[in-house]
Amino acid sequence: MAVSLPRREQLTALLQQLGLRECAPVDWSLLDLALTHPTFSQSANYQQLEFVGDSVVRLAAAQVLLETYPQASVGELAKLRAGIVSDRALAEFAGGYALESYLLIAPSAASDARGRGKRLADAFEAVLGALYLSTHTLELVRPWLDVLLLEKAREILKDPALQNYKDALQEWTQAHYRQLPEYRVQQQEVAAGEDRIFIAEVWFNGQQLGSGSGTTKKAAEQIAAKNSLAILNSP
Repeated sequence: MAVSLPRREQLTALLQQLGLRECAPVDWSLLDLALTHPTFSQSANYQQLEFVGDSVVRLAAAQVLLETYPQASVGELAKLRAGIVSDRALAEFAGGYALESYLLIAPSAASDARGRGKRLADAFEAVLGALYLSTHTLELVRPWLDVLLLEKAREILKDPALQNYKDALQEWTQAHYRQLPEYRVQQQEVAAGEDRIFIAEVWFNGQQLGSGSGTTKKAAEQIAAKNSLAILNSP
């Protein structure tokens, strides 16, 4: 399917952001499809390319992590890869390239703020799928994606909990006592019009460890788990 000149110019601007030249062997029709939301076209959209791109980003991440951290165990590599190819990370990458501005999408879907993160992550994967299928190699992907993946990997490695304190706490309690922590959450009373506040406590072996507060139960539990890990790991 032919891509109009205005659309080709728009997509060229995206390639330039990625550090790819206009003469790069890109299949323009695939790249156009990668940035077409299902609400814009039910028959020709990014869903199949997203399916391919999911595998592409995992493969690229596996390669760059193995090259950078050759002494890491398979378990450590897998855990790190899960963090750098999560929907949250991919949406962040997409936002850095203003991918949303290139996306053909129905106005009703574009105004859905709650679905924005997933939408960006899906489109990012679809772009990777289009670039991969253009050459059937990673030559159009790794030159610019490696930098993003490594930056995210270093960010995650600074945090021993790999950004999920509840999982890290559960691993600690399972490894040392073969037991799971218990979370007790209560909603704090607030004045009318104020945001709800949840207070979470972590209990383990009949004792309270850390506590935390947040505007959602999950956020409060994560903070409580983080504070609990700090207590358990203190000298």
